[in-house]
Amino acid sequence: MAVTTTTHLNFRGDARAALEHYREVFGGSLNIATYADAGAIVDPAEADHVIWGEVRAADGFHVMAFDVPGSRPWDPGTDAFYVSVRGESTEEIAALWERLAEHAAGAAVVVPLGPSGWAPLYGMVRDRFGVTWVLDVAVPYAG
Repeated sequence: MAVTTTTHLNFRGDARAALEHYREVFGGSLNIATYADAGAIVDPAEADHVIWGEVRAADGFHVMAFDVPGSRPWDPGTDAFYVSVRGESTEEIAALWERLAEHAAGAAVVVPLGPSGWAPLYGMVRDRFGVTWVLDVAVPYAG
């Protein structure tokens, strides 16, 4: 038996834009269902908001997101979660960093990309949607 985890991101009206951005960065397929698609419209102004969405890439990247309806409380929080992306090479991680941090309007570097005590390349960036991404190169755990 295998268990997998998938980061699920919650937004208020920005889920589609965020998922489209992550597809541009990581590639893969984009799947979106709106409240209208699901027949779950409570507020007609939110009919085109995302009730379920995901980006899934062949290399294993997977993230899900939805728009919390206005009838429910929502607070994006401060550092309430990170999304960790581990790659096998410095080239792979550097390319993702470039697309997330350096070419994305509104992104803020939290920890510059560089060597760390546990990985040959590590960095943190907060994207324009407020999501903090941790990128590093996977190395065998020696513990």
